[in-house]
This record gives sequence, structure tokens and C-alpha cells, in this order.
Amino acid sequence: MLFRRSTLACLFMLAALSDCAPVEQRPVSTLAPVEQRQPVTILVSIDGFRPDYLKRGVTPHLSALAADGVEAPMRPSFPTKTFPNHWAIVTGDQPDRSGIVANRMEDAARPGDTFTMASDDPFWWNEAEPIWVTAEKAGVRTATLFWPGSNVAWGATKAPSWPYKLSGGTRPSDWAQFNQEISGVQRVNGVLDLLRRPADIRPRFLTLYFDAVDTAGHTYGPDAADTNRAVQEVDGQIGMLTDGLKALGQPANLIILSDHGMALKSSERVVAMEKVANPSDYRIFESGPYASLAAQPGHEAALEAAILKPQPHMQCWRKNDIPVRFHYGSHRRIPPYFCLAETGWVIQPTAPAKSFVGGDHGWDDRAPEMQALFIAHGPGFDSHFRPPAGFANVDVYPLLVRLLGIRPLPGDGDPAVLEGLVKH
Repeated sequence: MLFRRSTLACLFMLAALSDCAPVEQRPVSTLAPVEQRQPVTILVSIDGFRPDYLKRGVTPHLSALAADGVEAPMRPSFPTKTFPNHWAIVTGDQPDRSGIVANRMEDAARPGDTFTMASDDPFWWNEAEPIWVTAEKAGVRTATLFWPGSNVAWGATKAPSWPYKLSGGTRPSDWAQFNQEISGVQRVNGVLDLLRRPADIRPRFLTLYFDAVDTAGHTYGPDAADTNRAVQEVDGQIGMLTDGLKALGQPANLIILSDHGMALKSSERVVAMEKVANPSDYRIFESGPYASLAAQPGHEAALEAAILKPQPHMQCWRKNDIPVRFHYGSHRRIPPYFCLAETGWVIQPTAPAKSFVGGDHGWDDRAPEMQALFIAHGPGFDSHFRPPAGFANVDVYPLLVRLLGIRPLPGDGDPAVLEGLVKH
């Protein structure tokens, strides 16, 4: 009875914090709570990556992302050049609207000035607002490492004389001047370092750019062993990125794409313009898979008589007569005459002085060799979605703004094309 009375007494006294029975003391944890990170959006460009490179057995990381996510060939904008297409992706505007109509161009408003891939004067870029500017205006922090045009103070005006100060303009919160010597590994580590920041200065939208595959494709051709090695190397860097994101506990919606494909060229397939028209009748702005020209004053009739008739391995037009399907020909920066070579052929001012084999791009945006890569992988995507065949790269812009929850600007991209890719 004594035991039972003591037990009952203890039970009644527990409410008064009695010491009749030992109480387990639990230590207070000193560990900080694990941060529940919200997904970020990372736009990755692998310049010159053809979709069929995934079938070469050297891309385990990209192939795994494609298998677990959504993968499809994507149609680039015309012309299938690097700067026009990178700008089309982040603005949703075709080159004819965006003003970045070529890798090299002139503008009558800037006599004596020439745009090249090193040009960062906002004058050339200000006709189409890139997504990082729209996002920054909406309070979404962005970072670029790298992307063509991301080093430009978009919307600014550059003084015409030294020290060429800029007035106004917006850049990503974090950006770096492109340098080809910064390795792919360093670029990936740069992105991961940005995501290690405190939440208040951590970007929600990032871009990453790799140029090694394009360089190898140009140098050796798309089917060369050296190009396969470049593909394998970049694939490994994509693996570093995904492993790093996992280690950080950082969910990410990855959009991995390319700007265009690559086709084989050689000195055996060259159209020499000097043999088509008298060089005294014209000036060439660009040459290669296509050529853009202007007639010398008073020589328009002679030039048209030479180039507008049927030509083997190329077709030429007045700029206003370029077929509508190219969405190209109305912008003032496009020269008056345009010649497009048959895929695999190149147009040069003169016949080649020595033999060569390599790769190039710039041809018809519907040519199989020019098609671009598209992979979407992450928690925001419906992996069962299948993009329509032949969807255009300008349709990526509405996808990006939907992921970021910002208001899109009017443009050439169709929001309905990839709408089903985003989970609701």
C-alpha cells in the first residue's frame, strides 16, 4: 500500500512540479535552423551545341537532365549567329526587331562606327530590353556569368568624347566582363559562390555561358574528336553545377540551351563573290554562310543584274524581298542586299588561297544542322510536357518571365507555346 500511495502522491504532485520522479533534461540545440531556399532560375547557354551531340555517348550529366526533365530541338532566330540569337532569347524579340541583326553591323546614325562582338555602347543595344533589366526593375536580383550584352548599361547614353561617361542605364546586380580565358570551372564556381550569399543579396535569376563547344566546332568541325572532347568537358562542368546546387540545398529551375547548331564547311564549297559580281560595284559587310552587301553609289543596277539572277549554291535578295519566314529585312542596320548560301557552302569575297575544313553557322534557321539545344529541368517544370515541334527561341522569354513572376514586355515570343511546361 505504501508503494501505491507514493505513486498516487507523485502523480498528483506532478502538476505542482514535484521532484518525486526523475525528469529527463533535454539539451537546448545550438544548431542554426536549416534555410529553406526558394528555387532560383538559371539560364545556361552552351554556344554552338547541336541537339544531336546528346547522342554521342559523352554527355552523362546533360543526358540525365534531359531524361528526367524536358528536352527538344529548338529553332534559332535568323540569322543563326551568336549575338542575334543570345539577344533574341533574353528579349523575346527577333533580330529584325531587337536591332542586334548580326555579329558585325553598321548604322547610318553612327557614321564611321561599326558594331562588333566587343561593342558595349548602349546605342547598339537599347532597342530591346533584356530580361535582367525587366527583373531588376521589378525587384528581382539578377547575376550574369556571362551572356552577350549583359555587360551593357542598358538604356544608358554614352558621351561622345573621352572619358565617355555613361548617363543612366541598368545592368544586372552582379555581372562580369567576358573573358574567354576564364575557364568553365571558374564560371561554375562563380555561380555557386553567388548562391552562397545571404538571402538578401542572393540572385534569383542567373545566366551562365560556355563557349568551348562553339570554338571547337568552328576550329575542327562538328564531327571531330576534338569537338566531342569539348562537349564532354562542358558536360562535366554542368555536372559540377548540379552537384554544387545539391550540396547547397539550392533548388533550381535549369534551362540549358544553345544559340544555334553547327555545320561542316570546307574550301571545296566556296562561292567567291568576285566571280559573281564586279568588286567595284559593291561593298561587303559580312561574309560566310551569308553575305550582306551594299552597292557602290550609282552601281545598283549592275549589282542587281549580277546577283539577283539564279546562282549555284546561293540565293540573293534585296533586303525588302527576303522571304517573310526569316523575319528579317526591315531593320535599318541590315544592308540593302543579302545573299544566303546553301547549308555547308560559304560566301567569301575571293576564292580561298589555301584549303580548309571547319565548322560554321549562320545558315537557314530551319536547316537541321542549325537547330539548337533545349533542356528544362527543375521543380517548376512538368516533365511530361512536350514542346511543339520547331518552337522558336523567342518563346523562351515568356517562359522565363513566368518563372520569375514578372510582367513581360510585348515581343515576338508566344506565351502559349511553352505555357504547359510550368507547373501551376
